[in-house]
Amino acid sequence: MRVLLTGHQGYLGSVMAPVLTAAGHDVVGLDSGLFATCLLGPAPADPETIAVDLRDVGPEHLAGFDAVVHLAALSNDPLGALAPELTYDINYHASTRLARLAKDAGVKRFLYASTCSVYGASGGDDLLTEDAPLRPVTPYAESKVRVEDDLVELADDDFTPVFLRNATAFGFSPRLRADIVLNNLVGHALLTGEVRVLSDGTPWRPLVHAEDIATAFVEALAAPREAVHTQAFNVGTEQNNLTVAEIAAEVIEAVPGSTLAITGEAGADPRSYRVDFSRIRAAMPGYEARWTVKAGAVELIDAYRRFELTADAFTDRFTRLAWLSHRREAGSIDATLRP
Repeated sequence: MRVLLTGHQGYLGSVMAPVLTAAGHDVVGLDSGLFATCLLGPAPADPETIAVDLRDVGPEHLAGFDAVVHLAALSNDPLGALAPELTYDINYHASTRLARLAKDAGVKRFLYASTCSVYGASGGDDLLTEDAPLRPVTPYAESKVRVEDDLVELADDDFTPVFLRNATAFGFSPRLRADIVLNNLVGHALLTGEVRVLSDGTPWRPLVHAEDIATAFVEALAAPREAVHTQAFNVGTEQNNLTVAEIAAEVIEAVPGSTLAITGEAGADPRSYRVDFSRIRAAMPGYEARWTVKAGAVELIDAYRRFELTADAFTDRFTRLAWLSHRREAGSIDATLRP
């Protein structure tokens, strides 16, 4: 297929673009470049790029595509809480508008990167299927729920939206994010010798490697329409349903000499959920999430050392909120996050 990949210069997009290309698709990226220079190691070979803000996409940008893989978003809970109006403008309104433009342009399949965060304050230890109640507790997660609802209304015989609810991502990307749990804990263990957990460590988190997310999107493009039409799929594996304390313990084991401090200073975290991933395996028999948290920690340690990660880069360039604040202060983007 000829595929438009939004957010291809982000953390997940930089991993997904080559995976889509390797699967035989003709990939074109669309990105405003907010995080294009957030590099650890060599820059990836980006596909052909449409340099435009998601809010400024026009009909001409969708012409000629068979499918859209929509990753672009402000994907960070603290950032969403700081500027919820921007989160809704970009993540919700611009995403729904993109889907309408895609449908009008004759795009057949629209793969939407949603999140397991939509389950939010689920409570309990039961495995949550895609039919579980949605209880988002952040502007980021709420925007995902709203887009899913709107895309169902757009669906028809010629337009197939698919919702891929990714677990919390981890793993190396040439455009690194350090503000997601495993990537963050590994960085602190290497740079400071200590893993600090600010909650009490009890909340459940499902994790999934960036490459396993990319594979899920490849499978969703290839799946028969009747298997995926207007369906939501949790993306990940049950073996990576871990508590925050268990994730931290994996990091301590992977970084000899590091210590663990569970402080509880941030209080109880209402975001806690264990997730069932059987639906995606049933609908897409070629899909299996292969990366364990332990293997991901080892991969990150190797990359952090090989590319000489520094404390300054870790807390500034690779932390979304800090990076955008830096760019605003430097005058390279305005208050709306446009150049």
